[in-house]
Amino acid sequence: MRDYLKFYIDGQWVDPAKAKSIDVIDPATEKSAGRISMGSAEDVDRAVKAARKAFASYSQTSVEERAALLERIIAEYKNRYADMAAAITEEMGAPVALARDAQAAMGMAHLQTALAVLRKYSFQEQRGTTLLVKEPIGVCGFITPWNWPMNQIACKVAPALAVGCTMVLKPSEIAPFSAHVWAEIMDAAGVPAGVFNLVDGDGPTVGAALSSHPEVDMVSFTGSTRAGVEVARNAAPTVKRVHQELGGKSPNIILPDADFEKAVTAGVIGVMGNSGQSCNAPTRMLVPNSRMAEALAIAKAAAEATTVGAPDSGASLGPVVSAAQWDKIQTLIHKGIEEGATVVAGGPGKPSGLETGYYVKPTVLGNVNNRMTVAREEIFGPVLTILGYDTVDEAIEIGNDTPYGLAAYVSGTDVDATRKVASRLRAGQVNINSAALDLTAPFGGFKQSGNGREWGEHAFGEFLEVKAMLGFAPKAA
Repeated sequence: MRDYLKFYIDGQWVDPAKAKSIDVIDPATEKSAGRISMGSAEDVDRAVKAARKAFASYSQTSVEERAALLERIIAEYKNRYADMAAAITEEMGAPVALARDAQAAMGMAHLQTALAVLRKYSFQEQRGTTLLVKEPIGVCGFITPWNWPMNQIACKVAPALAVGCTMVLKPSEIAPFSAHVWAEIMDAAGVPAGVFNLVDGDGPTVGAALSSHPEVDMVSFTGSTRAGVEVARNAAPTVKRVHQELGGKSPNIILPDADFEKAVTAGVIGVMGNSGQSCNAPTRMLVPNSRMAEALAIAKAAAEATTVGAPDSGASLGPVVSAAQWDKIQTLIHKGIEEGATVVAGGPGKPSGLETGYYVKPTVLGNVNNRMTVAREEIFGPVLTILGYDTVDEAIEIGNDTPYGLAAYVSGTDVDATRKVASRLRAGQVNINSAALDLTAPFGGFKQSGNGREWGEHAFGEFLEVKAMLGFAPKAA
C-alpha cells in the first residue's frame, strides 16, 4: 500500500490545507493500492507562490547550471527506475514489460532529449542593431493524464526546467503514484526549492485553481478535448498562455498497394498497445472495399492473437484504468453494434477467466462508416474500427473528416504516392509505413486535438517569451 498524503511544495513534503483523501484503485484487482490527499485552492496558491518566488533566481541560472541539474535528475531517475515502473503497474495496471520498457522509459527519454537540446539551443539572436532574446515564460501549471503518466510529466517538466521556468504539477488523481516517485527524484537531485511543486487533486478543484491562478503565466494540459475547453475557459480571464494536447481519432489509411499482412497487423497492434489508452492510436483503419474481406481476416487474426491478463502474467494487454473507463468502452461497443457495425473480433464483456479487473476484449468492428458513433468519438480502449473506401481521394476525405487532428497513418509501397497521401492528411504527426518513434519530432495536434507542440526542440519554444532589445548594438560608422 502506498500512502502519499503530503504535497511537495517549496522543497518540502507538507500536509494539505484540508485533510481529505481518496483511495487509488489497482485496476487489475479492483482493490485499493494506496491513498492520496485531495488538494484545494489554498494548496495551489501556496505552491504557485513558492514557484513565483523561486522564478526570480532560477530564471537567471546559466545553461551550464541547468544542464548539470538535468544530469543529476537523470542519475536519480536511473536509481529509481524499477520503483517508477512498479508504481506505473500498480496505478494503471500496465503489464510489467510495458511499464518497464515503454512507460518508465519515456520519462528517461524526454529528460535525455531535453538535455541534448539544451546543450545546443540558442537563446539569443542578433539582427542588425536588435537583439532577440528568448526568456522563460515564468510559472507554469501542468495538468497531466493517467494513460502515459511519466511520458506526459517528463515531456512538460524537462523542457520547462531546461529553459528556466518554475512549475506546479497536478497529476491525475487516478494514477498519481508515478508522479510522487518523480517528485522524490526531483528532491533527491537537488532541484532548488520552489522550482518544482506537486499538488494532488481533481480537475474541478485543483485543476481549475491552477489554470485560473493570476500568478501562473502558462498552463499546459493533456487530456480530453472536453476538459481542455474548460482549462482554456478558466485561463482566459488572466490571458495566460494555454498549451493543450487533447483527444484523437486517428485515421490509418492502408493503400491498395500496401503489404496488407504487415500493414493491417501493425495497425491492430498500434490500437491494442497500452490497452488502447493512447490519444494517437490509429483507431480508424481505412482499407479498399475491394480488399475488405482480406483486411478483416488479417485484423481478426491479429486481435485474437493479442493476449490479455494480469500485469505480471506476461500478457501484452492489461486492464483499462478504471471502472468508469471500462463502462464507457462497453457502452461505445454496444452503440457500434446498434448502429450496424459487426463484431469481427472481441466484443462486449470481459475476456473469459478475467472477471475481476477492468479487462476488455481486444475488439475489431467491421462494416463501419464514418457517421457512426464509434468512428466519431474517442473510445480510448482496445477497439479498432475498419472502414472501406473506393478511391484514394475518398480515403483522404474520410480520414480528414473528424474534429480531431492529432495523428494519422498511411501505408503503401509506392514511396511517392504514399508521401503524397501523407501530405494531404490534416494532423500534427503523420506516420508513414510504421516508422519508428522520433523523440525530437514535434508532437501535438490540429483542430480540436489542441494547440502547441511537445517533444524535442519545439517543446522549448512553448516555455519561452521573445524579447526584442532595440538598439542593443551600435550602428556601424
